[in-house]
Amino acid sequence: MKLSVIIPAYNEEKTVLKTLEEVVAVNLQIDKEIIVVNDGSTDKTEEIIENSIKKFPESNIKLLSKKNGGKGSALKEGIRKSTGELIIIQDADLEYDPSDYSKLIQPILEETANVVYGSRIKNKDNGYSHVSFLIGGIGVTLATNVLYGVFLTDEPTCYKVFHSDLKDILTNAEGDGFEWEPEITAKLIRKGHKIKEIPINYYPRTKKEGKKIKWSDGVKAVETLLKWRFKKIN
Repeated sequence: MKLSVIIPAYNEEKTVLKTLEEVVAVNLQIDKEIIVVNDGSTDKTEEIIENSIKKFPESNIKLLSKKNGGKGSALKEGIRKSTGELIIIQDADLEYDPSDYSKLIQPILEETANVVYGSRIKNKDNGYSHVSFLIGGIGVTLATNVLYGVFLTDEPTCYKVFHSDLKDILTNAEGDGFEWEPEITAKLIRKGHKIKEIPINYYPRTKKEGKKIKWSDGVKAVETLLKWRFKKIN
């Protein structure tokens, strides 16, 4: 068994090295590959990734470079090239803790789930960077629950883990930006896949520190959930 860690990166020169160091350092009961997708960065992100590959030659880090197209487009590219039976999404901004991998992949290894989301809300010790981000996340999650009849606590979480059997759903999504996430959530639920949530650690950063998501992305997420509640899916 192998875990494919997919890391989309856009202008993350301040944090991508530390992120890779933490991902490399994680010891798992299965192998892992690390696929970093440089989504058209204009800073030193790609140079730092290339140096990291040289620094950790035994760590199976792969670099994919593409024109800037959004987080969803980068994730789809990385997932297409992945070879692991398990897939996890990892942001390059140090908000999430790779030491949580073991508990996140366990339900899939035990064959009790094939989709696992890491919930920031279920860990009461977590904070938030600004109340607007907290309210936005709660709003998107509430919309998901009302529209799809589920009981999630944290739909917009970065830490989403999938069995590779679901790659077609993940890579055939229409969304190329942040809306990729609510789209695949909607499609997974409509296709009968139950999402298991596990509490995770969260270290939020502010917009000043480089946080890229905006209030308009929350609005688009709700629009996406509405769209895929009724649109025909293959």
